[in-house]
Amino acid sequence: MEDSGRIPTNLRTLMILEILGKSSQPMTATQINEQLGLPKQTVHRLCATLEENGFLTRLGNSKRFQVARRLRELGSGLLYNSRDHIARHQILKEVAESVGETVNYAAPGSTGMNYLDRVETGWPFRIQLPIGTSVPFHCTASGKCFLASLSPQKREGLIASLQLEQMTAQTIVDPASLLAELSDIRKRGYSLDREEFLEGMVAIAVPVVDLDGRYVASLAYHGPSQRVSLDEAVDRKDILQTAADKLSDILFS
Repeated sequence: MEDSGRIPTNLRTLMILEILGKSSQPMTATQINEQLGLPKQTVHRLCATLEENGFLTRLGNSKRFQVARRLRELGSGLLYNSRDHIARHQILKEVAESVGETVNYAAPGSTGMNYLDRVETGWPFRIQLPIGTSVPFHCTASGKCFLASLSPQKREGLIASLQLEQMTAQTIVDPASLLAELSDIRKRGYSLDREEFLEGMVAIAVPVVDLDGRYVASLAYHGPSQRVSLDEAVDRKDILQTAADKLSDILFS
């Protein structure tokens, strides 16, 4: 427990966000305060203010708080603008040179996966999805990689809230089938897009994790099915995994 007299007023909000950001579960204001030792009403007031301004949200109708959209976007922005961005981009370039296709680094946003960085293939025939593009969770390799990282309960809750739009004939729109796919992804450690988002495009993704093994982002590459087979993508998954491990070391070591 922190000495409340030693926590400057302007740091208290940041410390609440830090505690909740490190937690694998939603927390009540009382649970948060067990690590701070501030006056009870102070923590409740600060959590309410953070909730009102979109940094925290409650889990259903409970008293437990969890990270909300503005805090997720803040985290993504800090990672993107950090001095490690150059090293991260270099790793993406190395992967792109090895696989000969476009490589993406994507993190979850409020409505889908946001491309934070990418390296384009040199092939003239390629699929353009520039930095800043947001793609669905349920039918992309990056998105399914994120969904698979969630606990089964959170996975089910999020899928129940999503509009599972039929993007192609291969898109999985049945919730039970998608949950089964995500369970398989969790076990094997990588996800595939079998022309589920765009006809003629396949992709593979692996998770980038922090020091505690928690999901941070997806590292993926995609290409036209005329040039990239799913079997070939799976055969090259170790290239992606090695790069993901390097990214984890750069970002969190």
